Amino acid sequence: MSVEADAGRLKTEADEPGWEVDPDDEWGVAVIATVGRQLKLRREAVGMRAAEFGRAVGYGEDLVYKIEGGKRIPRQEYLDKADEVLGAGGLIAATWEDVQKVRYPRKVRALREMEAKAVELQLYDPLNIHGLLQTAEYARGLLLMRRPAYAADEVERFTAARVARKTVFERDPAPEVSFVLEEWTLRRPLGGRTALRLQLEHLLELGQLRNVELQVMPMDREEHAGVDGGIEVLKFADGSAVGRSPVVASGRPVSEPRQLRILELRYGIIRAQALTPRESTAFIEQLLGET
Repeated sequence: MSVEADAGRLKTEADEPGWEVDPDDEWGVAVIATVGRQLKLRREAVGMRAAEFGRAVGYGEDLVYKIEGGKRIPRQEYLDKADEVLGAGGLIAATWEDVQKVRYPRKVRALREMEAKAVELQLYDPLNIHGLLQTAEYARGLLLMRRPAYAADEVERFTAARVARKTVFERDPAPEVSFVLEEWTLRRPLGGRTALRLQLEHLLELGQLRNVELQVMPMDREEHAGVDGGIEVLKFADGSAVGRSPVVASGRPVSEPRQLRILELRYGIIRAQALTPRESTAFIEQLLGET
């Protein structure tokens, strides 16, 4: 099979950071290896060499081999183009449904699965704007602050993972979600002033959703029940729940009623001490005007 070479520069690993396979993620490794094998068998079946196929889809030969060998996660655009070039009739493009399930780190996938099932989420992060609320710019700025520093591809992968969790706001029926944010996290310009403005605007947009309540904890509060750390409580349709906090079970997820009661008690007090949702919206608007 003859395919005219692509006149443009072929993509390399440097062009797509964050798409490496985590060797410790057994399920992810198995899925990507299977997809890679299918790509290789289909390419060989039509008589194309890796270099020729790479030129047709716009990727370097080395990157083609790594995807086929299960060492790299293929992007949706790659699978769609491969399907077209190899005349697969949609069979290769359809593998994206499996690939996207393992696209993100295992821990993030597990958290996202729980969030996707929850009918109510109660969330408090004393250190940063909560991950579900972060824009890509804010998330990237936050990740770049980590020490020891993340590699560039890790930053991009983790950023994409955080942004992907926002599908919780698109569910139908939508879950009830409440957040308590610390004032100082809304003032610190991680990633720059422009990134902060975009983040504040994003908060105001989410705060308009009927199922979302945002509350701000002012820095001048003399009483604060959140000094022991963050709190997450997720409740499900069957009446069960799971919670997590650094001061309960060393931060491990818990579902025992007594421990959940402690987390809900603390969260309830924190909400009572914070500004109301209406006051919080006005406060964020004021901060946006000052930024």
